[in-house]
Amino acid sequence: MSVENVKKVVLAYSGGLDTSAIVPWLKDNYNCEVIAFVANVGQGDEELAGVEEKAIKSGASSCYIVDLREELVNEVIFPTLKTGAVYEGQYLLGTSMARPVIARAQVNLALELGADALCHGCTGKGNDQVRFEGAFAALAPQLKVIAPWREWEFNSRQSLLNYLAEKNIPTTASATKIYSRDANLWHISHEGGEIENPWNEPSDQIWMWTKSPEQAPDQAAYVELSFEAGELTTINGQAMGGVAAIELLNDIGSEHGVGRIDIVENRLVGMKSRGCYETPGGTILLAALKGLEALVYDRTSLKYREEVGLEFAQLVYDGRWFTPLKDALLAAATSLASQLTGDVVIKLYKGNVTVAKRRSPNSLYSEAFATFEGDEVYNQKDAEGFIRLYSLASRIRALHANKG
Repeated sequence: MSVENVKKVVLAYSGGLDTSAIVPWLKDNYNCEVIAFVANVGQGDEELAGVEEKAIKSGASSCYIVDLREELVNEVIFPTLKTGAVYEGQYLLGTSMARPVIARAQVNLALELGADALCHGCTGKGNDQVRFEGAFAALAPQLKVIAPWREWEFNSRQSLLNYLAEKNIPTTASATKIYSRDANLWHISHEGGEIENPWNEPSDQIWMWTKSPEQAPDQAAYVELSFEAGELTTINGQAMGGVAAIELLNDIGSEHGVGRIDIVENRLVGMKSRGCYETPGGTILLAALKGLEALVYDRTSLKYREEVGLEFAQLVYDGRWFTPLKDALLAAATSLASQLTGDVVIKLYKGNVTVAKRRSPNSLYSEAFATFEGDEVYNQKDAEGFIRLYSLASRIRALHANKG
């Protein structure tokens, strides 16, 4: 599709400097109608305040704000939790998990409005361009994708500010933006500034949600979470929806300094980047589910779930949500999680998350078998035959070596 064929574009719009500049740039370079699409994924009322007015003043013909919080939680976050997915041992995939629901809603709006192109403000250095465009390809390959950062001549915040000034488009952005942040219901990420140097410890101004462990209360807090087939049902005995549950756990975890990580990660595009992430509620939920898994899963089931988790984390990070592999891995994790019913009490203390208590009607733990006291259910003499069979290959190998 050539520039001349683009008549109507749906832009993933945030109201920040980049997307504010993209609106007039699209009109200048594609001579098209620009429709702003804003995804509410729980980034907060402050981020959404005045965004429609900003979009119109930038030149958009209209602005659609779509609430995607329930979809994000129920269709992506909670299913992903069952897989135990954690990227490179630390990252709980906050930014990655939001992209499929945002991209799908953007595509749906474009098809509904008869648009012929989609546009995003992702840079050519990051993962998000792959996530968005991978989703676009799977859902609407007939739509043209416009990525201004791979086309335009701007190369700095100042050049974007100058362009907006030329167009008489108001902006609250400044030439010095210390940090790049991305927030949603699940987490907030921080990049740039002093943490671009991995030798620099993150300063207090990096963190926005969580208290530091030093500032956290001296008294520990206990939270009881109940699950049925891997699905969260109650917190401290109170039933609530997924969005409200994560918001509550975010508040509790943030107060106790829970959920901070500082990671140097491998981006999909090949470079390393350093990010600081705050995922307080997610850290609590994952710890609780793993505590329940320890009771319920046998050794081979747990090993397989861990393998699924590793593969699923890579899949989500790489933007392959709309693929048959996602469906297959999720089906496996969901099948295993059918046994994850029970209660877990989590202890929060100065940044630490500890499983204090756990119980399940499906528990494989038996005090009668594990006890060091006398019992009538386990004959210790049986271990002798087991060990002989278990070590048979080693014994045969040693006999061959002795013959030599």
